[in-house]
Amino acid sequence: MSAQKTPQTMKPATAAKKLDVYLEATPAEFRDGVVTREELAELRSNPPQWLQDLRADGPHPKNVVADKLGVSIAGLARGGVADALTTAQVDALLADQPDWLRAERASLVAVRKDEKRIREQQAAKREQSNRRERFAKPIHHPNED
Repeated sequence: MSAQKTPQTMKPATAAKKLDVYLEATPAEFRDGVVTREELAELRSNPPQWLQDLRADGPHPKNVVADKLGVSIAGLARGGVADALTTAQVDALLADQPDWLRAERASLVAVRKDEKRIREQQAAKREQSNRRERFAKPIHHPNED
């Protein structure tokens, strides 16, 4: 006799996060239930109309809005964006380019450039250290005993 496995489930908030959708904009049956891993995989591979509409038109969660605007989530907060935005609202911000958005985009570019420089420095240090270790080990010859 084999024991029947219980499917792994997740809260709707977790599933919404994995699907990159704003939980409050999902249908009630999605928000009020639980989602199995199999259901999540099905939603990803064969999204129903409501999911397609949410992804296309929003409202979008902060991480998606930040990505579409080219800023960090903290940059959204500094810019006064506290709520989820629709695609039309994001497009309007991109068209208007308010001062805060230009400043946050420039800031994110500078941060990413600096992070890349630091990663490259660290990689170079690791490589140099590895090279030193390889050549610093004494070679033992059996005839020297």
